[in-house]
Parts: sequence; structure tokens; C-alpha cells
Amino acid sequence: MTMAVKRGDIFYADLSPVIGSEQGGVRPVLIVQNDIGNKYSPTVIIAAITSQINKAKLPTHIEISSAEYGLNKDSVILLEQVRTIDKRRLK
Repeated sequence: MTMAVKRGDIFYADLSPVIGSEQGGVRPVLIVQNDIGNKYSPTVIIAAITSQINKAKLPTHIEISSAEYGLNKDSVILLEQVRTIDKRRLK
């Protein structure tokens, strides 16, 4: 059974191992890849999300509400932390 992945969805993914300043560990991620790629590719383009909302505010950060997006805490999408991962990392 294949998981349906759509642009704008939020999943959890284990982003480890990492190098340097990359975000790691199991965390929510935003699907940013278009839906054609999501349908046919074994990989997906994501942006990492953190609940540390006091992190340095960058122009690439988008704050999101936990209530609106089904997360445990208010969070920040880190658009400087975009990467391609295998869909098998998604939970």
C-alpha cells in the first residue's frame, strides 16, 4: 500500500543522520514538492519544522499554529532547511 503524499501535508520524518547545521531527529516536516512528483517519485522534497519558536527569526521562517495544523506545539517551518528524502522516512 502506497502512502498518499500531497503538497502542503505535514508528516513526521526521521531526518538523522545529519551533518553540521542540518535539522535532525524525528520531527514534523512540510511537503513542498509538487503533486506530480509526489505521485511518481520514491523521494519527496520537504522543509523541516521546529517547535523552538524562539529560534533566530529569519526571513525564511514561517510561524504556524499548533491548533490549525494538528501539531503538539506552535512551530516554525524552516525554509532554509529544505531537503529531499526517501518517502520511507515519512510516518
